[in-house]
Amino acid sequence: MASEPAVAVVPVSGEISGTGGEAELSGVEVAEGTGVEAGLGLKASLEAILLVVDEPVAEVTLAQVLERPTQEVGRALSELAAEYTADGRGFDLREVAGGWRFYTRAECAPLVERFVRDGQQTRLTQAALETLAVVAYRQPVSRARVAAVRGVNSDGVMRTLVARGLVEEAGTDPESQAVLYRTSSYFLERLGLKDIGELPELAPLLPDDVENLEEITK
Repeated sequence: MASEPAVAVVPVSGEISGTGGEAELSGVEVAEGTGVEAGLGLKASLEAILLVVDEPVAEVTLAQVLERPTQEVGRALSELAAEYTADGRGFDLREVAGGWRFYTRAECAPLVERFVRDGQQTRLTQAALETLAVVAYRQPVSRARVAAVRGVNSDGVMRTLVARGLVEEAGTDPESQAVLYRTSSYFLERLGLKDIGELPELAPLLPDDVENLEEITK
């Protein structure tokens, strides 16, 4: 397991993805000419956005969305990072790969690992089963595509499936550069299949029927 998993995110209707610090923000509405939304400070706005990204977001991208000067956004991000460290929070805000993203603090990694390991003994939720079905029948597939099929943000669920070894990365999309995912050999093992070709046929539109996948969580 990685020693620095990203902190959990809250589900939202928009999908935020991208690589190399140039994450694409879609589904986020910003009023023209108003800058940060009324009643929200710059730091609060940055926190709200960074909580729902799964890859580093560049300062210039955040500045464009919030309609604030890039230098001001960069200064606010640095101040937030320092505040989290001073307060001894369980997460860090780091500048990596040309962008900013939340990470679990290194000292907390054992706790996160234990939490994920204990979760292996629990059944998957209906949302996780639906997401797993989409990946299984549409692989390789990006998180954005999974969200489009399900109609809701699936980032948190995808992280759970990856942590439990049922889903794994499968390169990147040549056009969007989004990370692609596929089911793992462990998925086939738990389902008793030789390969994906042995999956039962489903209608083109998913999710359709995922009850049969529940057996893999027993």
